[in-house]
Amino acid sequence: MKQEIVRNERIGEEYLRIEHPSGLTMLLYPMKGFSTSYAMFSTKYGSIDVCFKTEKDKDFVTVPAGIAHYLEHKMFESEDGDAFDRYAKTGASANAFTSFDKTCYLFACSDQFRESIEILLDFVTDPYFTKETVEKEQGIIAQEIRMYDDDPGWRVMFNLLESMYQKNSVKVDIAGTVESIAQIDADLLYRCYNTFYNLNNMVLTVAGNFDPQDVIDAADQVLKKAEPIQIERKVEEEPAEVARKRFVQHLPVATPMFYIGFKSPNAGETQNFRNMIYDEMILDLVTGETTELYKKLYEQGLINGGIIGETMAGRDYLCSMISGESKDPDSVYEQIAEAFEQAKMNGIADENFERIKKSTYGRYLGMFGKPESIAAATVNCYFAGMDLYELIELVANSTKEELMERLKADFLTENSSISIVMA
Repeated sequence: MKQEIVRNERIGEEYLRIEHPSGLTMLLYPMKGFSTSYAMFSTKYGSIDVCFKTEKDKDFVTVPAGIAHYLEHKMFESEDGDAFDRYAKTGASANAFTSFDKTCYLFACSDQFRESIEILLDFVTDPYFTKETVEKEQGIIAQEIRMYDDDPGWRVMFNLLESMYQKNSVKVDIAGTVESIAQIDADLLYRCYNTFYNLNNMVLTVAGNFDPQDVIDAADQVLKKAEPIQIERKVEEEPAEVARKRFVQHLPVATPMFYIGFKSPNAGETQNFRNMIYDEMILDLVTGETTELYKKLYEQGLINGGIIGETMAGRDYLCSMISGESKDPDSVYEQIAEAFEQAKMNGIADENFERIKKSTYGRYLGMFGKPESIAAATVNCYFAGMDLYELIELVANSTKEELMERLKADFLTENSSISIVMA
């Protein structure tokens, strides 16, 4: 078993990286003085992974949209019962989620950590699917899909993704559609499980109050050695142009909701993640609460309670989104696009750059005081091919020139869209 202590001298923090004989990578971050521990067992498998093959497969297989999310639901069941019932005996709070590019199973606890980590490792590595249980789940997930179809906040975001992306699977709802999940059966679930839930494609991250030896002992006891696997994901070449510039859906809302998106060039998984950090800083510089744009939109009565900027990066996509409520979303879109064009022409003032750099650095530094934030950030970095501490170094060493380069590449009006939900 290979063990390595990874340390960052800038902030005086360190964690333990272990390559377990089973094939699983474990990233363990003990935190003195904390009363809780937080663990995430994650696989690099999300909703966009719908066409794939391994070195043993002759051809690519295409699976129905939503199968990764479906699989997440089914993993908590076993022949002997439910994983939540097992967690109830340890007092741990457990959950799971599926995103575009990963599926994570997690728990938080303040006691009986060893028992809880064993449960996590056990149920995620012991699938149990039958024809009857799979068919039963279809009705449950179909109901969930219909609920989100009527959710204005959910629809306005996914309508934007559908507007920006022409081919990339990121435009498809994570849960799939009622029609797509109807095609899922036990054999398909096992096919996806055996491909993506290979321990060589997974990572265990733990942060907080725990003894790393408990994690090692639990892994030694529960995990079996996994055969190395090579997964090839089929990637559609995504055009630079957006699918549509504007889309409106009518749902019962008091004030129109909007999502404005800027579609960025795909630079590869690791560089997309790095560019995401720069784009977060640019969003603060151009649309943040201290900007002239924000002040003008507020004074004109065009925004209700502010606007929210966020970036999203993955294996083959990167985009930035600005959302909020407005009586005139198209005017907000026009002024936001103009603000980015002005920033390109006028450049970034030194004092503004230093302010954003410090605030971003402080935000990322703040996560080291939260076990759940460390565990989540460690997963994101690992799957992006980065180390956790690279986040801190990336922000600390960022330059105004780098931000200007990203501003000109990632915030093009011609590659932007607006999604609106209104009554």
